[in-house]
Amino acid sequence: MSAHAGEKIVLTTLDWEPYIGSSLKDNGYVAIVVREAFKRSGVETEFQFNQWSRSVGLAKSGKVDGYFPEYYSEEVKSYAMFSEPFPGGPLGFFKLKKNNISYQRLEDLKGYKIGTVIGYVNTKEFDDAGFLVKDPSKDDLTNFKKLAAGRIDLVVADKFVGMELIKTQMPDEINNIEFMSKPLEEKDLYVCISNQSKNAAGYLKAFNDGLKMMKADGTIDKILKDQGF
Repeated sequence: MSAHAGEKIVLTTLDWEPYIGSSLKDNGYVAIVVREAFKRSGVETEFQFNQWSRSVGLAKSGKVDGYFPEYYSEEVKSYAMFSEPFPGGPLGFFKLKKNNISYQRLEDLKGYKIGTVIGYVNTKEFDDAGFLVKDPSKDDLTNFKKLAAGRIDLVVADKFVGMELIKTQMPDEINNIEFMSKPLEEKDLYVCISNQSKNAAGYLKAFNDGLKMMKADGTIDKILKDQGF
């Protein structure tokens, strides 16, 4: 019997389809991975869906045990511990097809207004680039609506999240918006356990042990395939 048997961890997250969502079957790929990894170590999970900045804030203040899915960032380590990684997707820029925008380096995007989401980690280089014009919004969908309306020039987002939002929430724009072919980075995803959690080290080990088993026996690959990734 697991040393953690009978324990329950409370984690906050967000609607970030197709990776995770309150209305997705079993809450989607990321939720399935996180739930199963903890389960293998005997820990029950409770997920609370919020806007991202609230999810992070609840974990920071210790009102919940942690949050997910996060991108790696040194800044986050001031208030949370990162799990071992599991597969994410390409992070990059979306633009209107009619606009002739291209880049080799971030400096090439000076002067363009770029939609970001409050509280999101992107890449260190992008987040530190003070020379870029960034226009923060509460969520990805708001950014894509701004892009379609011509209020911003670019949206920084995960490729699959952006494509899913356009397909399900803005189908009229499906032929007008495209993902730029040069991604910023292929991203891994992490669970972040709050430093304020009473059993932070134990929960981190429980997840990492379960995830290691899932990687070794092919479960992660199977879940990705089953979920259409």
